Amino acid sequence: MRPTPRSFSHIGLSVPDLDAAVKFYTDVLGFYTIMEPTEIVEDDSAVGQMCTDVFGPGWKKLRIAHLSTADRIGIELFEFTDNYAPKENLSFRQHGMFHFAVQDPDVEGLLEKIIAAGGKQRMPIREYFPGEKPYRMVYVEDPFGIVFELYSHSYELTYSAGAYQ
Repeated sequence: MRPTPRSFSHIGLSVPDLDAAVKFYTDVLGFYTIMEPTEIVEDDSAVGQMCTDVFGPGWKKLRIAHLSTADRIGIELFEFTDNYAPKENLSFRQHGMFHFAVQDPDVEGLLEKIIAAGGKQRMPIREYFPGEKPYRMVYVEDPFGIVFELYSHSYELTYSAGAYQ
């Protein structure tokens, strides 16, 4: 028997400047701030211990903020001491996450806002079903080099129609 599908709770992103990232993700993508930027230190508190469990000893301190999308998916932004950008921000051959997607029916308008805020467009806007259905997508980067994708329509609509056939 197959398990019941789980809901997606949140995604964590490491950013070089927490305040600038909160501004970008709220002002440009419209996410809600549900916990303002907060400093967490390596100590014996419950949260300090959780962080040590995950990051190992010696992480010292971090700053964190919690945002939410309109459909209640959490965006957890971390600013770590001594953080650094990866050499390649789209290591698609490396196992692990390499992008997430945001849905907006006005892909073109949101793309303009992302670029105006210091982000980048990685490819032309493409249609999955040219001349048949208005399903569009484009890969972008936020101002910090984090790669994500914009979709005009829901994941279910796009792929249930056989987008690759």
